[in-house]
Amino acid sequence: MFTLIDLPYKSLAPVISDQTLSFHHGKHLQAYVDNLNKLIAGTAFEGKSLEEIIVLSSGAKAGAEKVPAVFNNAGQILNHELYFLQFAPGGSVPAGSLAAQIEKQWGSLEAFQAAFEAKGVGLFGSGWAWLQADAAGELSIAQYAGADNPVAHGLKPLLTFDVWEHAYYLDYQNRRAAHLHELWKIVDWGVIEERYTK
Repeated sequence: MFTLIDLPYKSLAPVISDQTLSFHHGKHLQAYVDNLNKLIAGTAFEGKSLEEIIVLSSGAKAGAEKVPAVFNNAGQILNHELYFLQFAPGGSVPAGSLAAQIEKQWGSLEAFQAAFEAKGVGLFGSGWAWLQADAAGELSIAQYAGADNPVAHGLKPLLTFDVWEHAYYLDYQNRRAAHLHELWKIVDWGVIEERYTK
């Protein structure tokens, strides 16, 4: 049985308003949690981790059948948990091995951020922009539609920006690019580094 995560902060304003945070976490994420619990009750998915459910329901594993409703709700729970838990009021700057890898692959943090924002702005419709890593620690930026995420593709999810309209419309209306640019102010890079080195 999955439950709604607690947020480790009370506010991320003005980058994300309290109203958006309340709706996004308390309503949207809660709905995915409730839906998944109903969908997996009494099935082979019950008792498995989100990651296991995502891989199995994506149909990516040999012999596994695609189960879109389960995949969408499990994916959205994982995506939102990684999203909400990567923020902190005031944010921070990258350090350690992740910072070194970003510098190596993009030349600078600013160049990486510009590429990441472009990927988020360029995603048609709803979905997520991701910084992901392969087994060798090589980084890549990806865009995934809907509830899709790096886990379904055998990659490690590190950082994500939500580009579903409910994530920003109350605060930024149709200005997705402005929303993505502002999010850097609240990224807790210590969390991203921990995901990278884990």
